[in-house]
Amino acid sequence: MQEHKRERIKKRIKITDADEKVITVQRQFPIVLRRSLIYGLIIVTLGILPWVFAFGLTLSWLNISYYWMLACAIFLILFWLRAWVGWHYSIYVLTNDRLMVVKQNGLFTREVADLALHNIQNVNYKIKGLQGAMFGFGTVNIDTLSGSGGFKLTYVHKPAKLQKMIMEEVHKTSPAKDTKKSTSE
Repeated sequence: MQEHKRERIKKRIKITDADEKVITVQRQFPIVLRRSLIYGLIIVTLGILPWVFAFGLTLSWLNISYYWMLACAIFLILFWLRAWVGWHYSIYVLTNDRLMVVKQNGLFTREVADLALHNIQNVNYKIKGLQGAMFGFGTVNIDTLSGSGGFKLTYVHKPAKLQKMIMEEVHKTSPAKDTKKSTSE
């Protein structure tokens, strides 16, 4: 990852520890925007229908249909902006100390979940369905040592690669390796 992107991510999620390095940052696969696209096309259809009827029948409410189309266009832009912001600012951040899930819901709501790497017990991934197999996205499930539930990272592009990166970092921070090193010295 490029250094300026790492610094921007560090500032956005407020990593202040100088020893903590960002390993990777991933977003959900863009296919999560498909529902917003479909709903947006329905909005476009509903926005154009009054104009089509008024123009075809040369009715007197043709001018009103222009205002209706303008209102639908503004609503559509705001709807798509909200969906894009939610997708763009929702990220999965793997550092050498922890895994963070930053979930942006709309324009003003952000949820941040944090999991220390030494608490990770198991990491599995699943690619489900035709779309997942074609485009290479899936779900990464992370189990914790406490058993209080884990993390579920959905719509991850190349989940096998992310699983491998997480497990490599977990093995680097594993206390079992630290005790083996200290006993062998």
